[in-house]
Formats: sequence, C-alpha cells, structure tokens
Amino acid sequence: MKREKYVAYVGTYTTESSKGIHIYDLDVNFGRMEERKEVTIHNPSNMMISYNGKLLYSIEDEGVAAYRILPDGDLEFVNDGPTGGMRGSFLTTDKKSRYLFVGGYHDGRVSMVRLNKDGSIGEIADGIFHKRVGIGITDRSFQPHVTCVQVTPDQKYLCAVDGGLNHVKIYEINYRTGKLKLADILRCQLEAVPKMILFSKDGGYAYLMCEKKSCINVYRYENESGQFQLLQTVSTVYDEDVERNVATNIALSEDGAHLFCSNAGSNSMVIYDINPENGELTVNCHSEICGAYPKMIIVMPDGGHFLCVNSDECEIVPFKVNYEKKYFLQHGKPIKVDKPNCMLIHRLQ
Repeated sequence: MKREKYVAYVGTYTTESSKGIHIYDLDVNFGRMEERKEVTIHNPSNMMISYNGKLLYSIEDEGVAAYRILPDGDLEFVNDGPTGGMRGSFLTTDKKSRYLFVGGYHDGRVSMVRLNKDGSIGEIADGIFHKRVGIGITDRSFQPHVTCVQVTPDQKYLCAVDGGLNHVKIYEINYRTGKLKLADILRCQLEAVPKMILFSKDGGYAYLMCEKKSCINVYRYENESGQFQLLQTVSTVYDEDVERNVATNIALSEDGAHLFCSNAGSNSMVIYDINPENGELTVNCHSEICGAYPKMIIVMPDGGHFLCVNSDECEIVPFKVNYEKKYFLQHGKPIKVDKPNCMLIHRLQ
C-alpha cells in the first residue's frame, strides 16, 4: 500500500531572521520534520488550506495572500489583497470558496473578501468594525478584539469571537450580495475573554475556549434555527492554576473523538474525550509540558501524536498520546524554528 506523504507549513513572525512560511517534509508517525524551503511573506500570523486542498491562504501585513499548493507541497504565489483594516489575526473560508473571512485583533474588524473562481483574492465585499467598550478591566479586554472567525457547519452564519467585548457575534451570510448581517450574540461569563470556537465533526456541537477564565463552553448547535444552547462548562486547568493561567488554543483529533487544549502560565496540555451522544467533554489526561507559552496545537492525522508550537521557546515539540492509559509523553527532540506563530499539516494529493 502506498504510504501517504505530508508536509507542514509553519508561519513565523518576521521581525528577526525568519522570512515567513517554512515548508517541512513531515513524518506524521514520529513528528519528525525536515525543512525544505522558506517562502517570503510578512508576518503570516494565521493560515488555512482551502477545502479542496489546492490553495493556502495566509494573513500578511499587507492583508491576505493566496498560494497555489504544488504537487510536492511547495507554494506558488498567486496574489494578495487588502482587507480594509489592520493586519488580521484569523481567517477562514466557506466550503465552496466563495468568500474569505478575516478577523482583526488590533482593530476589531470582520472582513468579507470575495474569492475569484480560481481561488485567488478578489475585492473586499463587506467589513464591519465591532464597537462599544468592553466590560473587562485589563487593557486587552477594554476594546474590541476579534480573535477567531468560523463559518457554521450549515454555512449560513459566521461566528466572530470577540474577547474584548466578551461575546461571539453571529452574522448571517448573504452569499449573493456579499454582505454580513448581525443575527445573534452569544454572550459569555463575566471576564471570560472568549478566544476561539470550533465545531464538532458532525456539526452538532460547538466548543468555545475562553482565555482568561481558562474554560471551554460546550454548546449544542441547531442547524435549522442557528441557535446555540449551552450544555457544559469545563475548566482547562486545576483550580489552583486558574489565576496564573490563560487558555491559548484548542484542536480536534481527525476522528472527532478528542479535543485538545493548551494553557500558558501553567504551561500544560489537557486532552478531553468527546461524548458522541451529547458532545460533552470528560478529561482524559492533563499534564505539564516542557517549554513556555504553548501557543498552538497540531494533532497528527492518526490522532495518537500531536505537535505543540512553543512561541517563546522558538520550537515545536512532538508528543505521543496513550488514550487508554490516559497520558502523553514527549516523543522526539524539539524542532527549532525562529518565532513560530501558526502551523498547518497537509496531505499531498
């Protein structure tokens, strides 16, 4: 049987020696990464691969950029374009690649950018600046900060997570006119500071990670009505660590059976089992990890290995999970990368 081949794309801050996106040949069974080349782009703070696997989209200082993914995994620049605001922090597309949606941390803007038929960046279709003063007492939560945008599984709505306003704005997407219309607001616990939302593989549940409160809110998502029903709130750390901790990232395993969450301050990782009957979470294992500020988690396709991007340590650390015995251990040497910020894994077609 032919062995599948994978590449990894690592976006880095380019204020020092790094030039942009590092491309690695990846052994998913051991977390081994061998760097192949580097693509020049200014501060690629977030990336995504199109649903058809043909293009990679990246945030850049100038706006957003599109790259064609070549058969060997190399990237070929297609074009770029502005978003109408400051440098974005998160981007996503709808499944049919009609629009690119960008969330802005620095200016609290949600941008909707048309994509051309070939997947290249088109013109700005719509843009909304979040307004009002946040309810937090810290500088970061005193004004709008959009940290994540995700299209709902039914493709009807865009969820814009705003940590500064302490809620998630739900926008109805009009694909014909290219406009966003506020449909609902998902409010969080006081001073929770929501940061990231993910949907379950079957689309029936949503997981909202709250940074400052170090918790995950579990919701049932009703496709027909677009309503969110809160089912559960679980902590991402032990009680004694809440005050010194911030939750940083969540990721789903490929089979949708497990949710991973990283924590800075306590510098730990927690892995949850997902109940397939009701979407609720139960802790499988929780442990400290080596390195400071685990910023992102990448779960390998087999679900039994994951990579932790430690931004402050300038490294990516591989781990192996044993779900039955409820533990994970470092599995190999850390991979040194200058100022890693985000990462993707892509299976070559």
